[in-house]
Amino acid sequence: MSESDASGEQLLHLVFGGELTNLQGTKFEDLEKLDIVGIYPNYKAAYDAWRGASQRTVDNAKMRYFIVHLHRLLDPEDDPDYLPT
Repeated sequence: MSESDASGEQLLHLVFGGELTNLQGTKFEDLEKLDIVGIYPNYKAAYDAWRGASQRTVDNAKMRYFIVHLHRLLDPEDDPDYLPT
């Protein structure tokens, strides 16, 4: 597995999930029971991990997994939506 994207940059992504209180929201039932799947060096690796975790919990309608683009938080100026203060 590559540790960077095609341009050679390391674009970290976090995959995590848990049971939601409401299927239309993002509030979790119990923060103590969040499933931190891992941190991945690129989107493809994160997506593969997200897909696997999601498929393992497909029978629980309230369980949701998310991909967080950590690289955007670490270096917001590289984000096209970044607005400097």
